[in-house]
Amino acid sequence: MRGIIIPGLVAIFLVIGIAAGNQIQAAAKYPVKPITMIIPMEVGSDADIIARPQMEKASAILGKPVVVVNKPGGGQTIGLREVFGAKPDGYTIGNVNLSIVLAKMQGLLPYDYHDFTCISLCATSSTIILASTKTKRPFKNFEEVVSFAKANPGEVSLVTSATGGPMWLTGVLLQEKTKLKFNMIPQEGSAGFVVSQLAGGHADIGVTFFPSAKPQIEAGTARCIAVAGNERIPGKYNNIPTLKEIGYDVSVYSFASVIGPPKMPEEIVEKLVKAFEIVMKDPEIQDHCAARNYLVNYLPREQFIDFLNTERAIYRPVLERAGILKEK
Repeated sequence: MRGIIIPGLVAIFLVIGIAAGNQIQAAAKYPVKPITMIIPMEVGSDADIIARPQMEKASAILGKPVVVVNKPGGGQTIGLREVFGAKPDGYTIGNVNLSIVLAKMQGLLPYDYHDFTCISLCATSSTIILASTKTKRPFKNFEEVVSFAKANPGEVSLVTSATGGPMWLTGVLLQEKTKLKFNMIPQEGSAGFVVSQLAGGHADIGVTFFPSAKPQIEAGTARCIAVAGNERIPGKYNNIPTLKEIGYDVSVYSFASVIGPPKMPEEIVEKLVKAFEIVMKDPEIQDHCAARNYLVNYLPREQFIDFLNTERAIYRPVLERAGILKEK
C-alpha cells in the first residue's frame, strides 16, 4: 500500500512543479499576445477618452497591442465582473474609476478593490457644476444658483448620473454643504448623458466631468460655473472657481486606474506597474490629461490601495446618510 501511495505523491508533486515552472516561464516571457483592456463604460465616455491614448503608449512599451474593449452597463458592474472572472495571466486587465470603491458598499457587487489585483492609479479628475444656457433661468455663476435656490426651495433642477455614483455624490454633498434643496434628478448613463440633458434645456444645472462637457461649453449650450475639486481647471478655463473658493467644502474626485483579476503573478504585475509608470510620465499623455481636467497622479499598487482606502472612508458615511449603504 505504502509503495503505491509514495509514487502517487511523487507524481502529484511533479505535476505541481511543472505547472509552477510553466507559470514562471510564462510570466518571464509576458506578454506574448495582445492584452485586453476592459473599460466598463461606453465609447466616448470620459474614461474611454482618457484611456485610449494611454493604451497606445502601453502597447509600444510592452511590445504587444493593448486592445480597448468597452463593457458598459449595470453601473459599471458588467465590466468589473468580467475583469474579476478573467484568467489571472495578465491578458485581461481593466481601467476603472470610483465604482470599484462604491459598488460593494451599495450591494451591487460582492467584492471591491480588495479582491482585485490593484496595479496603478493613473490620473484623477474632479466633478464640475454645469449650467444649461437653454432653460428659462440660465445661471451665469454658482452664486446665482444659491440666491435663487434660497428663495425657491426645490425649484432648481439638478441632474446627475445614477444614484450612488460620483456625480450623484457631488449633488448630495452640495445640498448638505449649502443647506439648499434642489430637485435632484439621477439619470442612468454617464457624464455625457448628463451633458446632453443640460444642452437640451431639460435641467437647470448638473454634475458631470469636464471631458464630456467641453464640446457643449465651447458650443455655448452649457456653462461651467464651479469645480468640485481642490484645484481649478488648468489652461483656458482657469477662471472658473472651485466650490471651496466660493465657500462650500465639496470635493469629489473620480479617477483612471489599472486593475486585474485576483491572484495575478507578481512578475506580470510588476511589468504592468512599470509600463504604466512610463506611460503616465510621457509629456503627450500629461498634456492630453491636463486638457481634459485630469491631473496625472500616478501611484503604484501599494499607494494606490492607500488612496482607495481613503476614498472609501470619505464616501461610506455619505452613502449611509443617504440610506443606500448595504455593506455591513
